[in-house]
Amino acid sequence: MGSYEENYLAKRPQSLCNKCGRCCRVVTTTTPYEKLKEMYKNGDKKAVDFLSLFEPYESIEAARKVDSEVVDNIIARLSEDGNYKEEETTFYYCKYLRDDNLCSNYDNRPALCIHCPCTPWSIVPPGCGFEGWLFWKREEEKQKVRKAKEDLLELKLLKTKTKDPNILNKINIVEQKIQRNIDLFKKYGSENW
Repeated sequence: MGSYEENYLAKRPQSLCNKCGRCCRVVTTTTPYEKLKEMYKNGDKKAVDFLSLFEPYESIEAARKVDSEVVDNIIARLSEDGNYKEEETTFYYCKYLRDDNLCSNYDNRPALCIHCPCTPWSIVPPGCGFEGWLFWKREEEKQKVRKAKEDLLELKLLKTKTKDPNILNKINIVEQKIQRNIDLFKKYGSENW
């Protein structure tokens, strides 16, 4: 199966980055700011890393003044996935981004930065060099889910051909495992793939 590093990060062509700085200038998370601060206080590594880099904008409109296209793109994508709640959305900017769009803390940046974009479903700024590559990575994941759904159908058919309780039990275990893998992509719309 391989690790996240082997399957995704090592294959990500870093040369695609345009060094436009837009992904550092306007960013958000699916975790509300108040929850992030609570996680930070409790020592959550991801929250500590994020809040050590990013400062919140005063409002969505303040972020929109910096880059309305990025803000609107993020809101549109979150809305499509059913994950947009205006009252829980905060936009941030990286305090280490220089005027030339490079990082003033590059050698000490945390995994959060090294791994960006971290999943095929990462929302990147319009025109980002990673857009096409992320599209193909999403399609690869969708194809795996489609294959898993086909496997579930074959297992259902197999269940109709046996009465052996041991075999039926094994089939049920495999079905549950496959379904759990499919469900990992539910927030991205896997029920429609």
